Amino acid sequence: MGGSTTRRARKAVASDADAGISAGREEDFTTFVLEHECRLRRAFVAAYGSQRGREATAESLAFAWEHWDRLSRMENAPGYLFRVGRSRTRRPRTVLSFVPQEHNEPVVEPGLTPALKALSARQRTAVVLVHGFGWTLREVAELTGTKITTVQNHLERGLAKLREALEGKQR
Repeated sequence: MGGSTTRRARKAVASDADAGISAGREEDFTTFVLEHECRLRRAFVAAYGSQRGREATAESLAFAWEHWDRLSRMENAPGYLFRVGRSRTRRPRTVLSFVPQEHNEPVVEPGLTPALKALSARQRTAVVLVHGFGWTLREVAELTGTKITTVQNHLERGLAKLREALEGKQR
């Protein structure tokens, strides 16, 4: 009888310890999501459009939860998740389509959407994140896993193509 009680007591203590670890893990993950989800979503939407961007965000955060023990120790977890979301939602090459959202977005130049679609994904990401969302070159570089100079090159080339496309529409 005494051995059975001791075993139950050990199981109860182990169960309480596991619950504490699980609660701590969940709290750490929730804090991470609150801190980084919006930026990840914006980066994915900028790179891939609304639908695929939201899918990539969900895929990357699901991966983060599944691998939280390893991911929580990484130095640049959001950058790693950006690459995870990119690879998990990879599709055959198709034409990118930006669909107007139903919420109140600022009115923009009608030729901007086709001009943005004509940019490469990296150029579009750099332009939208830096000029649309006010990110620094360093923030974009950390998220995409590239050098700051590379982001700057994509930004400059993207802006040049946008100017050319939009000036051609006004003539």
